[in-house]
Amino acid sequence: MGMAYFTALILPAVFMLLLLTEQIVPLRQRTRPLFRRLAKNLILTAAVFLVGSLVVRNAGLGTSKWTMERGFGVVLLVPLPRWCRVAIGILLMDLTFYYWHWANHRIRLLWRFHNVHHIDPDLDVSTSFRFHFGEIAYSAVFRLFQMLLIGADPLTYAIYETVFNAETMFHHSNIMLPLKLERLLNKVIVTPRMHGIHHSAVGPETNSNYGVIFQWWDRLSRTLVLNVPHSSIRIGVPGYLEVKDNRLWNLLTMPFVRQKRYWRFADGSQARSNRDKTVKATEMCA
Repeated sequence: MGMAYFTALILPAVFMLLLLTEQIVPLRQRTRPLFRRLAKNLILTAAVFLVGSLVVRNAGLGTSKWTMERGFGVVLLVPLPRWCRVAIGILLMDLTFYYWHWANHRIRLLWRFHNVHHIDPDLDVSTSFRFHFGEIAYSAVFRLFQMLLIGADPLTYAIYETVFNAETMFHHSNIMLPLKLERLLNKVIVTPRMHGIHHSAVGPETNSNYGVIFQWWDRLSRTLVLNVPHSSIRIGVPGYLEVKDNRLWNLLTMPFVRQKRYWRFADGSQARSNRDKTVKATEMCA
């Protein structure tokens, strides 16, 4: 319970700090009015946290307690100090979520829902939890199998959930960090420039950088892309850049209607990558 109260206090504070900071030192220029986007994204975020707390969290914690009672899961195979079990549990939870994120991009049915997150025409901290509530609901099945496999205890689950949410807000934020600091942080964790590439309108760039907390999984799986200058990145999905696409009703119904051609603009053209062009090293986190 103490961890839950801590999370409830710290996450709104992190959100407000990032929201204010990105107004002062933005990494990218906005293309749409902030407050209209903010209101819409917060409505979707509220639905995400409601479904997450009622369905996903209960599934995760319930399964965690079940595995602890029966000694079931990878972390419990070998007797280890508790701190070691917590550390390994956090690493394995982040690794398995990497593959879940990958699946949401690669499996067409899942992408219909996940695309609601990606069609935001701007990327900032308000995009962090802008998901379709359906995606959050069915992710409970993943969470159940994740916890059965790993066998992480409730403390590990709570710590990971808190760090996961804070890091999600950080790497979605539109904050221009000093490049040396970002490159240092990016040796371990996902940073705003790195995740900005994941929200690129270029399909192959969107299908990269799936990590949430640690960037190691992208590096090991060869899905890490860093050599794209942030100034060249257009945020969003080309087929869904019309104003009406981002109206709340359309976002809620989008997974259930005929899909547009995701990676083509209205005129039929595709966004081109800048990875192979000569760019200023000061613009990249590589």
